[in-house]
Amino acid sequence: MAALSDTQIATATSKLPGLLAHDALARGRVEADLTYLVDTGARPATIMPPLTGGEIERTGTYAPYRVAIRDARPIAGALDLDRQGFALTRHDTEVADFFDENEVRRLYYPEMARLVAAETGAARVHVFDHNVRVEGAPDRDEDGIRAPVRTVHNDYTAKSGPQRVRDLFDADEAEDLLKKRFAIINVWRPIAGPVETAPLAFADARSIAPHNRVPLDLVYADRVGEIYNVTYSPEHRWYTFPRMERHEAVLIKGYDSLEDGRARFTPHTAFDDPTTPQHAAPRQSIEVRTLAFFDD
Repeated sequence: MAALSDTQIATATSKLPGLLAHDALARGRVEADLTYLVDTGARPATIMPPLTGGEIERTGTYAPYRVAIRDARPIAGALDLDRQGFALTRHDTEVADFFDENEVRRLYYPEMARLVAAETGAARVHVFDHNVRVEGAPDRDEDGIRAPVRTVHNDYTAKSGPQRVRDLFDADEAEDLLKKRFAIINVWRPIAGPVETAPLAFADARSIAPHNRVPLDLVYADRVGEIYNVTYSPEHRWYTFPRMERHEAVLIKGYDSLEDGRARFTPHTAFDDPTTPQHAAPRQSIEVRTLAFFDD
C-alpha cells in the first residue's frame, strides 16, 4: 500500500472527525486475537524471578478478543505523541551489536536521548533502561533477553510514573523535576528486519477509557512496581506498522504528567499476525525507556 502525502492526509482528516479520519485512511487491516485482562475485581500481579525461582508468575484472568488492527503506515505522517500516543520515525543508528549491553549503553543511549529530545521538544532526556526481546525466548530475563509481551498493557500508571522519577534521582532533584511537565517515552526498534513474527500493535490513546485501565503489581525482590493492564472494549482502535526495518523506530508515550486532554497512556502488545509467512525469522527488538523533561 503506497504511503499518502502529508497534504493528502491533512485534506482527508479535515473532512472526518476524530478516530474516523484515521480509520478511513488506514484501509489495510488484519484481524487477530489480543489478550486482555478480565476484570474480576481482584488486583492482578506479576511476580518476577528470583522470587519465583525461575519463570515469571502471573495472577489475574485473561482472555483473547478478536480485534481489527489497521496498517498505520498510510497515516504515519499524521500521528502525534500528544494525540494517538505513538509515532513512527526513521532513525539510523551506529550500534553494530544490540546484544552487547556496553555498546548499547555507550552508543545507543545518547542516540535515543537526542532522538526523543528532537521529536518531543524536551529540554532534558534521561535514558534509564532497556530490554532486548526475542520471539521464542523463555518467559524470564535470561542473559538480558526476554520474550515479547502478549498482553495488552501500558508500562506506567498515574502512580508509578512520578515514582520512577523519585527512584532515579535524589530527593531534592526529583521534587524539582516533578514541578514541571515530564513524560516517559519508550523507543521500540527492530534489531533486524523486516519484523514478521510478534509485531507490536498500538492502541490510539484516545480510544481507551479510564475504566479500561486496571493497575497491576510488578513484584520484585526489592520493590513493587505498577503498570496498567487493559480490559476489552469494542471502542478500542488498534494500529501496527507492518514489516518494520532496523532503520525505523516507534516512540510510545507511557506516561504524561499533564492532564489537559492529551495522550497520557498508550497501551500496546505483541500479537500473532495471521499474514506471517511460514518459517519467518523470530522477531528481535530493543526498547529503550526515557524520561523527557520540559521547561513549559
